[in-house]
Amino acid sequence: MNLLLLRPEQLTSDSRARVQGRQLRHMLDVHGAGIGDSLRVGLVNDAIGSAVVADLTDTEASLEITWQEDPPAPLPLTLVLALPRPKMLRRIIQSGVAMGVKRLVIVNSYRVDKSYWQTPWLGDEALAEQITLGLEQARDTLWPEIIQRKRFKPFVEDELAAMTEGSRRLIAHPGSATACPQGLTEPVSLCIGPEGGFIPYEVNLIREQGFEAVHLGPRILRTETAIPAILGRLFDIINLT
Repeated sequence: MNLLLLRPEQLTSDSRARVQGRQLRHMLDVHGAGIGDSLRVGLVNDAIGSAVVADLTDTEASLEITWQEDPPAPLPLTLVLALPRPKMLRRIIQSGVAMGVKRLVIVNSYRVDKSYWQTPWLGDEALAEQITLGLEQARDTLWPEIIQRKRFKPFVEDELAAMTEGSRRLIAHPGSATACPQGLTEPVSLCIGPEGGFIPYEVNLIREQGFEAVHLGPRILRTETAIPAILGRLFDIINLT
């Protein structure tokens, strides 16, 4: 982890926190931290700072924290994603969160296997674990919103337009005539289908809500590859200036 993500209940004062469990094991086993060592920390939905290990036992560490900066800016994006295979879902959530996605809507689709919705990886605790790993990787603290919708047609017809109002609406669809735009600064809403893509009926239904179909070129990418490729093209995510 590149940042130790703390929850408010771990704070014992404005500048002191208690660390146990997975975080403590990571501190000891990966960082080799001891009393007096410094770590990068962040508070969920709050600031980032540096922490010094003040006290340490086999079961708990106490950190003295100096809060220094705000988290990185989120992407101005609503990502609507057809539920991928459960094994892939974990990696997608981690990488999406690490890239700054703060609103993810997981939806059903004709090509989504019904069994995928039974995966324990859609449970609150499992999602929280993947979100935490993504935030720690990116040195971010802003907790994303993940929405699940199991009925495609009612979601698209009744919610999608209002949810994406005021944004540029795009649907990634291989074979469409328009190339994916680059370097956007405006809010974007992006729909990405399952392996094999949305079926034509679904594409048409989404386009009726004001979405423009765009492509990434002639290659067909896996969902876990397509998402970072599209986000990297849409937004200036890696800004070295």
